[in-house]
Amino acid sequence: MKRRVHVLGTGGTIAGAQPHPGHYGYTAAQYGIDWLLNAVPGLDRLATLSGEQVVNIGSQDMDDAIWLTLARRVNEVLVSPDIDAALITHGTDTLEETGYFLSLVTSSDKPVVMVGSMRPATAISADGPANIYNGVAVAADLGAVGRGTLIVLNDEIHHARNAVKTGTSNPSAFSSMSRGLAGITSAGRVEWFERERHRGSRALRFDVNGLDSLPRVDVLHAHASMSIDLIDAAIAGGARGIVVAGVGAGNMSAGAIERLARAALHGTVIVRSSRVVSAMVLRNAELDDDRLGFVAAGDLNAPKSRVLLQLGLTTTSDPQRIQSMFDQS
Repeated sequence: MKRRVHVLGTGGTIAGAQPHPGHYGYTAAQYGIDWLLNAVPGLDRLATLSGEQVVNIGSQDMDDAIWLTLARRVNEVLVSPDIDAALITHGTDTLEETGYFLSLVTSSDKPVVMVGSMRPATAISADGPANIYNGVAVAADLGAVGRGTLIVLNDEIHHARNAVKTGTSNPSAFSSMSRGLAGITSAGRVEWFERERHRGSRALRFDVNGLDSLPRVDVLHAHASMSIDLIDAAIAGGARGIVVAGVGAGNMSAGAIERLARAALHGTVIVRSSRVVSAMVLRNAELDDDRLGFVAAGDLNAPKSRVLLQLGLTTTSDPQRIQSMFDQS
């Protein structure tokens, strides 16, 4: 019997339209999930599909409230004995963040697969239909069970935890920077690579069912002549945590270090990540995290560090416990 995949639409480029054929620009989120699925021939050979539209936005407008709504809906769908997997269509701008968020809050081991596209639905050689087709194939594959949230784009299968958007227009815009692909897929055929050792991350799950908001966490980008007043503005605005996309291995100016250490002393959780595309920020390397009260992000980039810190802050503001979460991620 064919496996049953429920599709949740959120908009994005994959549902976008150009003002006229060949136009460079486009407007995201112009088509609903039924239109997208009907535009892909042969899906019924892969799985039995159902679908719904959760939101219809460009993913630059994705926010915490929609994340919580999407998480609740994914968990509701997957608890049903009539559904074997979930597929989510999503814009690529914040796809890596939503994917990582879902990997941390989904309570089921049933497959959750996310797809998007770099070209709008009306473009010449639009990549959305192939991504949807391969995404359904991956979601319906028994090998996807227990692998956490996956992202399928351009014939590649990424663990959501590892996927990073590295391009702005080419269909090959996502990379799994430090840990490699989960597998590959083409024309509905799925080839899995060796399972990732999650180092306990499958146990790193957060319950968001009772939440109507997430703690505010801001990301600050380190650079030459970094403005210290931005740190003060984030704290004054209510940030309970700050992630610094530091230079190199998570470093920053002496003034920023001093100000952030003072913030950490007064209860703001400070995470050191890096602005480098492929980076590793090790604890007590470059800076004395023990003395300063900082958390080291490992190989999580700044956007994903923000996601984990937001969820971590729903349970604790102890930097040592937050550090253990990053070590397990």
